[in-house]
Amino acid sequence: MKMKKIITLLMGLMLLAGCSGNAKVEEDSFDAIVEKGEIVVGLDDTFVPMGFRNQAGELVGFHVDLAKEIFERIGVTPKFQPIDWSLKESELNSGNIDVIFNGYTITEARKEKVNFSDPYMDNTQIIITMADSDIYSKRDLKDKVVSVQKESSAYDAVTSEEDVVTNLKNGELITFDSNLDLFLDLESGRSDAIVLDEVLARYVLLSKNADEYRILDENFGEEEYGIGFRKSDVTLLERVIETLEQIKADGTFEEIKRVYIND
Repeated sequence: MKMKKIITLLMGLMLLAGCSGNAKVEEDSFDAIVEKGEIVVGLDDTFVPMGFRNQAGELVGFHVDLAKEIFERIGVTPKFQPIDWSLKESELNSGNIDVIFNGYTITEARKEKVNFSDPYMDNTQIIITMADSDIYSKRDLKDKVVSVQKESSAYDAVTSEEDVVTNLKNGELITFDSNLDLFLDLESGRSDAIVLDEVLARYVLLSKNADEYRILDENFGEEEYGIGFRKSDVTLLERVIETLEQIKADGTFEEIKRVYIND
């Protein structure tokens, strides 16, 4: 009987721990963040030139520097937390991170899960093949292997065109955890085409022989980047929007951008 009670107690504790680990943050956390003096910024640390590791292993990039500028003006220190990009909204709403800040495309579906800042940058989902490919348009993707990053805006953009996906090889997209893996798969010949953010793709091609690749004239649409917040974090959202506007107005935004991105 005693052993049965112990087992029951342990099971209860395990259940409680599991529930608390997936608990959803439902309070405005701005005061707590300010008191702590630190805000946890979730990002994909392979998303060049926005957030990535340099040769010394340090996190650098346009979004890293922009986040530092925003949060230092607010009075808190950003702590950058690399995350599994496919779990970004779960990481945010469970409280593991405080904001999603790394090429986070504003979509209607995502608006149901998070609040967004005002858009601050435009992007396009482009199609890349090897230069000797017979693919010149979306129509040529029929029976081809096309790859995208898992749970990315590229995935959303391609799957929104059902006729394209239906005609792909096996009627499906191939997904990878990292955008950088897309290039490896394309170069190996396993993928016939890849779809990804233009800002990332053009940065990667700077370090390669660009003549070996083809960027198609057709694409999967234009989009806008925003910063993602929990629905409950109204104060934090307002402060970030206000601060970002100041950074744009005084020229700091463009100064930071020019370090990493040449339009």
